[in-house]
Amino acid sequence: MEKIIKGKVFVLGDDIDTDQIIPAQYLVYSLEDPVERKKYGELALSGVPAEESGLPQGHIPLVEEGQQESQYAIVLGGKNFGCGSSREHAPAAMEIAGVKAVIAPSYARIFYRNAVDGGFLVPVESFDRLVESFTTGEEIELNLEEGFVRKLATGEQFPVRDLGEVGAIVEAGGIFAYARKVGKIGEAANA
Repeated sequence: MEKIIKGKVFVLGDDIDTDQIIPAQYLVYSLEDPVERKKYGELALSGVPAEESGLPQGHIPLVEEGQQESQYAIVLGGKNFGCGSSREHAPAAMEIAGVKAVIAPSYARIFYRNAVDGGFLVPVESFDRLVESFTTGEEIELNLEEGFVRKLATGEQFPVRDLGEVGAIVEAGGIFAYARKVGKIGEAANA
């Protein structure tokens, strides 16, 4: 896990659900098959309707058509990010698309746990709602060591919550990798 993540931000609104992150009709693809796995990245956030995207400029795709990876390293959402069904495909799709972190003031518990347990991406909690303070495409820096997100163009920064104990799990690559690392399960154990 990178302690400092720099890149473009993709801004969304409140209540982005797992069916918007990866629509159910695309769950036919296998996360285990390398070719099919790429489809999850291509289709990440494809279910977000334009009027609900929270973007003043209208809907912008996370991954441009014909591309397999996003130009956006960080997703900034509103409250209750990842609500809906309990599919691990949602944080996996975002990671496959190249997203390294999501910043939101609150998460649906299942999305948060799936992101952490799978080691897919870093779910960072902001103290305040930040979606009105950023614009999709802005270059930002997320500093996990010092606990802030900063606009690189202006230097303006906003505090974020410390990851606490989940930081070690994400850094290890997920809950099973962490358990092996700390000796709770042996190398032969798997998910």
